[in-house]
Amino acid sequence: MSIALIIEQLLNGLQLGVMLFLIAAGLTLIFGVMGLINLAHGSLYMIGAFACAAVAAATGSFWIGLVASLAAAAAAGALMEVAVIRRLYERDHLDQVLATFALILILSEGMRWLFGSFPLYLDIPPVLQGAVPLPGGGQYQLYRLAIIGVGIVVAVGLYLLISRTRLGMRIRAGESDREMIAALGVDIRTLYTVVFALGAALAGLAGALVGALQSVQVGMGEPALILAFVVIVIGGIGSIKGALVGAVLVGVVDTMGRFLLPKLLALALPASQANSVGAALASMLIYIVMALILAFRPRGLFAGQA
Repeated sequence: MSIALIIEQLLNGLQLGVMLFLIAAGLTLIFGVMGLINLAHGSLYMIGAFACAAVAAATGSFWIGLVASLAAAAAAGALMEVAVIRRLYERDHLDQVLATFALILILSEGMRWLFGSFPLYLDIPPVLQGAVPLPGGGQYQLYRLAIIGVGIVVAVGLYLLISRTRLGMRIRAGESDREMIAALGVDIRTLYTVVFALGAALAGLAGALVGALQSVQVGMGEPALILAFVVIVIGGIGSIKGALVGAVLVGVVDTMGRFLLPKLLALALPASQANSVGAALASMLIYIVMALILAFRPRGLFAGQA
């Protein structure tokens, strides 16, 4: 097992964590500020991927597709909030779950109607198609490093937005006491729409970036949504810092578990059995980590911290 291979898997875990952060950051903002369980957040991830793939195919430019993914996901999120979500804030969580689950079905069938059942594919832009050398003689895809860089930039930007701007002050106040800021003259409905559109845009960005690594297809958002919920439970609901730490933790644990467990089990078991048992244990590993963290910190690692 070479050093280059270990570094490559660690970077893969970090790249997965960054993708999960882009989804979970918006999800934790929406839940923290609005108290809303939005199961349709993964559909916004899917909309961003489809928008990027369709516009990139029409224009020949991945970058125009990337902008389109942000615009399409943000617009879909704002429309969803105005048309449906706004009626659910005072309802219990069961109503929210049922309504947003219905949105998953509607949006999935809408994407199938617009684009068909066959996957779409995105090409990595030429400027990011190379590889960079790793210590130990290996190479790593430049595009995956670019995704990591985008995640870092978004994390810094969200931190500055939440902690240093008037909008961020209103978001934090809305999370603490929505009735008070409404009484102080803040248009709470507009604030909610802006927060929802921001979270949707981040999910759409994640979908567009990942779309160049895998196929873009109907239903691609649901597996990512499950992992995003694990991230915000580990990190703490409403915490951007928690979303970042939780996402990196989930990404690295999941990737390294799938890489190392079969090799470790092969020391005691036949190769075929070690691979099957290792894969099964690796798929459970992030949930085991989540359970252990919640046993000691029931509200997550950074509950109550922006």
